[in-house]
Amino acid sequence: MHSLAIIAVTTTLIYSALSAVHSDSNASDNSLNESPTNNVTKGSISYFDSNVSTNVTALLGRTAYLNCRVKNFSNRTVSWLRHRDVHLLTVGHYTYTNDQRFKAIHSVHTGDWTLMIKYPQHTDSGVYECQVSTSPHMSAYFYLYVVEAISEILGGPELYVDVGSTINLTCVVRHSPEPPAYIIWNHEGTIITYSSKRGGVSVKTEREDVSRSVLLIRNAHSSDSGLYTCNPSNARPSNITVHVLNGEHLEAMQFSGKISTYPPLTLTALIVLSTVYFMYC
Repeated sequence: MHSLAIIAVTTTLIYSALSAVHSDSNASDNSLNESPTNNVTKGSISYFDSNVSTNVTALLGRTAYLNCRVKNFSNRTVSWLRHRDVHLLTVGHYTYTNDQRFKAIHSVHTGDWTLMIKYPQHTDSGVYECQVSTSPHMSAYFYLYVVEAISEILGGPELYVDVGSTINLTCVVRHSPEPPAYIIWNHEGTIITYSSKRGGVSVKTEREDVSRSVLLIRNAHSSDSGLYTCNPSNARPSNITVHVLNGEHLEAMQFSGKISTYPPLTLTALIVLSTVYFMYC
């Protein structure tokens, strides 16, 4: 019996020792299997800079730039994809498309990876993905909108004014991501200068989201008649034809416009119907 008691105590001690070793081993294994990401501080995890605009408007034919900025870059690989046809465009510095208009630009020692698109067309509009080779990978999505800036002279295509009055022309530039550097006015193909002997010519230009330029020509003469063109630096030109008439001619045209309410064919039909009515009624 004494021997059995000794064996039982010994067995208990051995079991306790083995349990302690097994517990330490599990603790050690858990610490090794823990993801390194969980141990790093938040400041060292890669993420996208939310201050960078993901909606980009570009002018038709002018180079467009989509800037993807990755904080805590850590030498990862950045790829650009086009969603329209699920096409891989660039990986790192390498271009993976036959369309040589696309190129990735990286600023050294920064997390800026910019997709450059030369001569963008309307068909280039759409969603582009900036993908970073984290595990799992992370993505930022950019929308490119390719527009064609247009100009319009309000009140066109023709304007009739009285001799001695003021010619007031307003040119508006729309769909431009940035204001035009300049807006030039032409009369019959010649640039209008404000220091000419004629005098009375002034221009006021406002460069905003919708830019406009107002041309004023005081004391209009018949020689001021003709084609006027608004030429913005970043949009197609627009035209208007100005007719400077004396009071009698202007009133005659206005009166003529009032009685020409019906098209000629409609007016003829009304006359025929009236004649038939009086003949048979």
